[in-house]
Parts: sequence; structure tokens; C-alpha cells
Amino acid sequence: MIIVGLTGSIGMGKSTAAGMFRELGVPVNDADEVVHMLYNGEAVAPVEAAFPGVAKGGVIDRAELSLRLVAAPERLAELERIVHPLVRAKEQEFVARHRADGAPFVLLDIPLLFETKAEARLDRIVVVTCDPEMQRERVMKRPGMTAEKFAMILKRQVPDSEKRARADYIVDTSDSFDVTRQQIRAIVDDLRAG
Repeated sequence: MIIVGLTGSIGMGKSTAAGMFRELGVPVNDADEVVHMLYNGEAVAPVEAAFPGVAKGGVIDRAELSLRLVAAPERLAELERIVHPLVRAKEQEFVARHRADGAPFVLLDIPLLFETKAEARLDRIVVVTCDPEMQRERVMKRPGMTAEKFAMILKRQVPDSEKRARADYIVDTSDSFDVTRQQIRAIVDDLRAG
């Protein structure tokens, strides 16, 4: 089974691309979805212990946690030490399940793929990119986004140019959804060809 990683800097269209892979029948493990699930389950107690007051009603209040991290960005590594091993365990379960089902390949949607050295466990890497002005425009439309928060996120991400240089496949989302879909279909056809 081929294990494919999907990544891209914030606002590049990675989630849209992941959805298009899903539409083509590719099993997709979305690390962000896994984090959401963990913030409603097994990550609640350890995150609340490290960041008292961020759990509300038995779930992690992501907005409150985000505010804490903007105020103290040095604590992000502490949060990652709690959450990343839990996310990795769920990813391993996903891969094992689809390997047992005989899937020819799976897609792991990993926002911080290079930053967390995930490429070591992947066979291929897809990087989603777009024009930097389009990226900024997309990101600044997000609820609760500020220029400060955007800058903090970019600072901790590997630059887009480096991601593209390390990719096996590049999907440019600067054009229409149809053009993006054509690029993804070509990748899936290539993977199916072996």
C-alpha cells in the first residue's frame, strides 16, 4: 500500500484538495478532524491539565486555547507534545485498517507534515499551493483571524517554496475548482498505475 501525505501552508486549499481526493474514492485521514475528535475526548484531560480553563462542558474550547497560544506562543510545543502522539496513534489505526482492507493507497492530510518530520513515514508527498496574495486573502476571511495570528502561523510553517521543492506532486489551487480537480485526478491516476 502506498502512503501519500498531503500538505500545504494555511489558506492554500489543502482541505478542498483532500475533499476532492475523497470524491475520487481515496481513503483520507484528516489530522485536523482527528484533533477535533480528540478535543472532544481523550485529549481533554491532559490539555486542560496543561492549560487550565480551556475545557468547557467537557470539550476543549479551541478559541480559548488559540488565545492562550497567541499570548504565549512558546507554549505551542507543550501542546504539541500532548496532542501529536495521540494524532499519530489514530493515523496508525487508519493505515492499518485500510491496509487490512486491501486499499492500494491512502492519503494522510497532515498540515504540519514537514514541520513534524512526517515525510519519513510516507511514500509520496502532495503539496497544495497557490499565489501568496490569494493565500492571504483566503486566510484573512476566516473567523477570528488577525494579521498577528496569520503571521504567527506562517512563522512556524516551512515556507511554501521549500514544500514545493520537496513534493512528489504539486496541486496549484490558484485557478478554478475544475482545474484543481483535474490535477488531483491526474495524481490519483498516476498512483493507481503504481
